[in-house]
Parts: sequence; structure tokens; C-alpha cells
Amino acid sequence: MQVEAAEASLIREQEERLLQPDVRASEAALGALLADDFVEFGSSGTVYDKRSIIAALLREVPDGEPCTMRDFATRRLAADVVLVTYRIVESRTLRSSIWRAADGRWQMIFHQGTPSDPAVVVPCAS
Repeated sequence: MQVEAAEASLIREQEERLLQPDVRASEAALGALLADDFVEFGSSGTVYDKRSIIAALLREVPDGEPCTMRDFATRRLAADVVLVTYRIVESRTLRSSIWRAADGRWQMIFHQGTPSDPAVVVPCAS
């Protein structure tokens, strides 16, 4: 099953919102984007749940450098579940997220950041 262009665009916008300093500094904004059963495997090796990632992001000090997202791709895993993969240029990390549609909105249920060589291209094609 392919992800429709409108859905892919909406999910990308939400993924990009999570990279914005004002969203990362807002407990309410983060709470709306992350599902209650959210889990993250951070690029540092730390495992976070929703509560702990929000606390960590609220303590974050923005460095002022915007993140550049490359090689964004989506793949439908189920009718209401989409896998997203991309690369963040500045941190040289591969990123993957799983988004689930529930109650008329998409929320992230899983995220992983993996350190990578900057030349690596994400293999998941939309």
C-alpha cells in the first residue's frame, strides 16, 4: 500500500515540526504530536518514553542551526500506520519514525536516530 501524497505531506510537516525549537520547547505541542505509548531509541543509545523525551527536549538549549532533512521517504505498514525514514545532515544521523492515525490525527509512536556516514542514503523508498 502506498502512502497518499496528502498523507505523506502532512506526516512530513509534523516530523519537521518536531525539529523546530519552539515546538521542542512546548510541552503541549510535543504532547499533541507524540502518542501516549511513544518510545524512542536515541542516537546516544538512550531509550525514552513520552514523559522522558518531553522532559529531555524541554531542557534542550537550541544551537540556532536549523536542521536539514534529506531523503525523506514513507512506507505504509498498515492502514493506519506509516514508517518514515530520512537523514538529518547536520547531525549525520539516519532517522526513522512510525506514525499512527488515531482519533482523526497522526501521532508518532516510535522514533530512532542512528549515527551515520553523511553519504549514506536512506534505502526506504516511497
